[in-house]
Amino acid sequence: GGRIGFCMSRNYTPMTDRLAEYVREVTLREPEALRRLREETENHPQASLQIAPEQGQFLHLLVRLMGARKALEVGVFMGYSSTWVALALPADGRLVACDVSEEYTALARGTWRAAGVESRIDLRLAPALETLDALIAEGHAGTFDFAFIDADKSNYSNYYERALELLRPGGLIAVDNVLWKGKVADPEQQDPDTGTMRAFNRKLHEDNRVTLAMATMGDGLTLACKAGGTA
Repeated sequence: GGRIGFCMSRNYTPMTDRLAEYVREVTLREPEALRRLREETENHPQASLQIAPEQGQFLHLLVRLMGARKALEVGVFMGYSSTWVALALPADGRLVACDVSEEYTALARGTWRAAGVESRIDLRLAPALETLDALIAEGHAGTFDFAFIDADKSNYSNYYERALELLRPGGLIAVDNVLWKGKVADPEQQDPDTGTMRAFNRKLHEDNRVTLAMATMGDGLTLACKAGGTA
């Protein structure tokens, strides 16, 4: 059977630089500590590791909407996303943040402090799989409301499986970089990371344990809600 052609413009507005700037102008309410972090790190060689501001604000909205109290982050970098998430938690909420870099997380700590959320964040400096397995071993399975994954792509599937186990039914996993700068859709691109992201996207598409959606903001943000909850 032939495939049905469809006109992209009907359901997809191409995001130009000018339109992206407009979206920021009319929606972004970036806390001062985060604006400062973003401006200070704009020229950092690893600056692309930071999520887009509108992604941070979107995560903030989701966490607030869910009434999340217990959150997880895999891949802290300089603390941009964790600050957005922690700001949406109640005062006694907790974010367990996993990273291996002392250098970057020292910067993150400064941002958490400036934003007034340091007390909500429990930083675990160790390979994330060790931290996640320890949390499961300690009996935290089924207790987290929200998880954000934004770390080494080779372990995405492993992080996802652990996060799914740690989430309560109705809990939400958000995963960054699922569009991988568009390489996932380009058959010419055959490098290992692109292959890993393609396989990860296919895996989630077939995973009946979650309800699935992908937001195409930034470098693509997959949302997977664990089945079984009334959230």
